[in-house]
Amino acid sequence: MDPFSWRLVTVDIDGTLTLVHGWHEIALAFGRLPEYEASNRRFFAHEEGEDEHLADLLDLATGRTVEEVREVVARTPKLAGIGEGIAELRGRGARVALLTHNPSYVVEYYQRTFGFDDAEGVDAQTTDGGRIGAPRDVRADKPGGLERLLARAGVDPRATVHVGDGWSDAEVFRLVGGGVALNSRLAEVERAADRVVRSRDFRDVVEALTTLRPRA
Repeated sequence: MDPFSWRLVTVDIDGTLTLVHGWHEIALAFGRLPEYEASNRRFFAHEEGEDEHLADLLDLATGRTVEEVREVVARTPKLAGIGEGIAELRGRGARVALLTHNPSYVVEYYQRTFGFDDAEGVDAQTTDGGRIGAPRDVRADKPGGLERLLARAGVDPRATVHVGDGWSDAEVFRLVGGGVALNSRLAEVERAADRVVRSRDFRDVVEALTTLRPRA
């Protein structure tokens, strides 16, 4: 087996592990697609920031039960080979963690289903009797989440690689030893990445990581 450079692999969820954005599917299921699309238009036109956009997305689940949302998350189309890819990365000595703007009721599904070692998401909604409350004090902070993951794993940032598709992921690429743009639709994200992968199978990401070396 070739030497493997990465001790920590962090992975985004929506648009990275999913073939469609997970919050599109939540909006569609709960009859709130116009609100999702309006927020997306504002965000990609730079008319609203990441925090405001994230609050809009989280609000799509307000009043629903955790179980209702997880049912949508479970049927959202995803890449093939996620669990197998994670197992291979762990076999090569890496810790694999989610680094996402998703809340715990989404993050926990992915951890439980695919075997991620750790996760950092957002903590901006409470649940009462299993029902999801309105978002409060929303802060989209992947650099902060990365810092906590690194501390818990005891890993140097240079031995860490991030996989993602969005602007916030490109920000993380600059903070670690390598970045993989997976199925990104944003040219600036691909320019920020050390490797660009287009695939419907997560195991192709694992293959890319076997030959990717940390930046000097």
